Amino acid sequence: MNSIKKGIYKHYKGNLYEVIGIARHSETLEEMVVYKALYGEGDIWVRPARMWNEIIELPEKTVKRFELVESDIQ
Repeated sequence: MNSIKKGIYKHYKGNLYEVIGIARHSETLEEMVVYKALYGEGDIWVRPARMWNEIIELPEKTVKRFELVESDIQ
């Protein structure tokens, strides 16, 4: 599977999320990141793993979509 670790990540827009695990799409077998918002109602989200480490081009700088803040791996 993918090298995305369980842990807390900061989205480039500022919110924090916890990666719960990696799943596979039932039809395409594409790897998906399952993650939980650490704000509001704590919604559960899924995003294609290929998008997780994407680089985002902002007018003022280039940033990672998600940045690992705290890993569950000790």
